[in-house]
Amino acid sequence: MTAHTWWLLLILTVAIAALIYLINSRLRVHPFVALILVSVGTGIAAGEPLAKLAGSIEEGAGGTLGDVGVTLALGAMLGRLLSDSGATDAIARSLVDRAEPRRLPWLVGAAAFVIGVPMFFEVGLIVLLPLIFSVARRLEGQGATKGSPYVLLGVPAIASLSTLHGMLPPHPGPLTAMTGLHADLGLTLGVGIVCAVPTVILAGPVYARWIAPRLMDVRPDAELVAQFAGAEREPAPAAPSASSAPAASGPGARAGAAGPRRTGVPTGLAVAAVLVPVILMLLRTLAETVMDESSGLGAALVFAGEPLVAMLAGFLFALGVTIAGSGRSGEETRASLTDSLKSIAAILLIIGGGGAFKQVLQDSGIGDAIASAAEGAHINLILLGWLIALLLSLTTGSATVGIVSATGIVAPLIGDGGGLEASLLVVAIGAGSIGLNYVNHAGFWLVKESFGMDLSQATKTQTAVQTLVSVFGLAMALLLSVFA
Repeated sequence: MTAHTWWLLLILTVAIAALIYLINSRLRVHPFVALILVSVGTGIAAGEPLAKLAGSIEEGAGGTLGDVGVTLALGAMLGRLLSDSGATDAIARSLVDRAEPRRLPWLVGAAAFVIGVPMFFEVGLIVLLPLIFSVARRLEGQGATKGSPYVLLGVPAIASLSTLHGMLPPHPGPLTAMTGLHADLGLTLGVGIVCAVPTVILAGPVYARWIAPRLMDVRPDAELVAQFAGAEREPAPAAPSASSAPAASGPGARAGAAGPRRTGVPTGLAVAAVLVPVILMLLRTLAETVMDESSGLGAALVFAGEPLVAMLAGFLFALGVTIAGSGRSGEETRASLTDSLKSIAAILLIIGGGGAFKQVLQDSGIGDAIASAAEGAHINLILLGWLIALLLSLTTGSATVGIVSATGIVAPLIGDGGGLEASLLVVAIGAGSIGLNYVNHAGFWLVKESFGMDLSQATKTQTAVQTLVSVFGLAMALLLSVFA
């Protein structure tokens, strides 16, 4: 490696250390401010032109919020509508009453596996948060688990969603790798599922059982829990007097202040609101896979399956059935939705800051330096593809960037492609792209802030789970490569 490459590696190391210090030291700098400060310092140290640096920060923050922010806002409002209708509470009660607590992590992981087929990681997590929070709150009240029930149920969801997002078509990254390596779609799907199932089991429910008792203090913000799971209600509530009623504020306060939550919306219809975006995204996948690009129906399905459009459709469906079935006035609904956005404002800023950091790392050349160094290593091709994707994803903050760049680097080394080796390489590159998910990834901050974690706790959950997924995925690909 050249001296300049070593210099860029040193800059990356110092940048991550500085970010950790700013957030965790006595300074207690807000993560959004810390991300912007470190982004500026990293760009200057790496030699990025000052005239371009501000544009990188704006492009990174704006692009990330454009991809995630609006969808997150719609997901938050959809979750609030579901909690207001009583649907999430009913699902949680059904799961807790009919399943033993030890089975719940497996059930949540399975649900996330199905939902993760057409959904991006962030979108899938948003859809699952009402269910996770509702079930976890009930388990917490019953004292039925050792450690944090939010970690116990959140970890399997993270494992399933990240595995599907990185390792299996029809997600954009694996599809891009499959095309670049001329891998067969059916074989890649089959190999991907064989690798994904044991990976999800080990990194999900198994790891959750081990880590949950060690993170007993993890509990999301009470207002966020109330927003997604509904305000907690006593078994036999009495009418509060003017002198005894506590002051209410926050996302769950309006519902509580207005009296018991209405339950006029059939649970099936409310649950269908979650399935609407899932079905639309799945139809988009099918259209992209089997329909001709010139097909009008195919174009319409692709548009309807865009995460933003699909989530909007789910929200509008939930809004319609909530207003029609619950008897809530338009003013009540609007006030409830407004409250739902307040609790995610900080999350949106932090996600935008992570996007700015990602873009500066990419534009400053750090990602290219890492790829160049890894390409010169003489190692197994599957391991090489995994390593390049891992390092690029770490430095750029984007799993898709890691997959696309790693594919371009290793494609000339595989010849004409095709066959089992190409499909295994797609899985390995995808697995590499989701490892070491840390402070420059939007998903890291989404998990951290949603579950009310500090930086250390988020590292032991989000970063650890996705790294386990990455390592287990690589191990399965290497194991199957014996038959290639």
